[in-house]
Amino acid sequence: MSKRNVTVRMKADYEYEAVNPQRNLVHIDMYDAPEKQAQSPMELLLSALGSCASVDAVLMMKKKRRTIESFTVDVEGIRNDGIPSFYTDIHLSFTLVSPDANEVEFGKVVALSVDKYCSVASSLKSKITYSYLVKKP
Repeated sequence: MSKRNVTVRMKADYEYEAVNPQRNLVHIDMYDAPEKQAQSPMELLLSALGSCASVDAVLMMKKKRRTIESFTVDVEGIRNDGIPSFYTDIHLSFTLVSPDANEVEFGKVVALSVDKYCSVASSLKSKITYSYLVKKP
C-alpha cells in the first residue's frame, strides 16, 4: 500500500491552499463570482475525477495506436439540496477527436477507465476516518 498526503491551510475564511510533500500548491476558495479566484473543494472533486478517468482513457487509446487530435471530458455534478450538499449524481461526457477511432472501442475504453482503473472514482466509495487536536498558542 502506498500513502499520499496533502496539508490544507486556511488563508482566510473562504480561502485555503493545499500543498503536497513536493510543494505543489493548489489554491481553493468558496467565493461566488465575481470574487472567485480558484475552484471550490466540490469543483476540485469533479476535476480530480475527470482528469483521473481521462489519463487512463487517453493511454488506452494510444496503446491501440489511435491518433488523438483532441480529448476533453465535461464533468457535471448534481448536488443534494440539503446539508451536506453532496453529489447525488455525476456525469462524465467524453469527447475524442480522432481520424482512426470509433465509438464502440472508445466506449469500451471509457467504461474500463471509469469503472476499473480510475482511482478517484473508486475512492468515492472509501471509508473515511478522522482525528483531531487542539493546540494552545
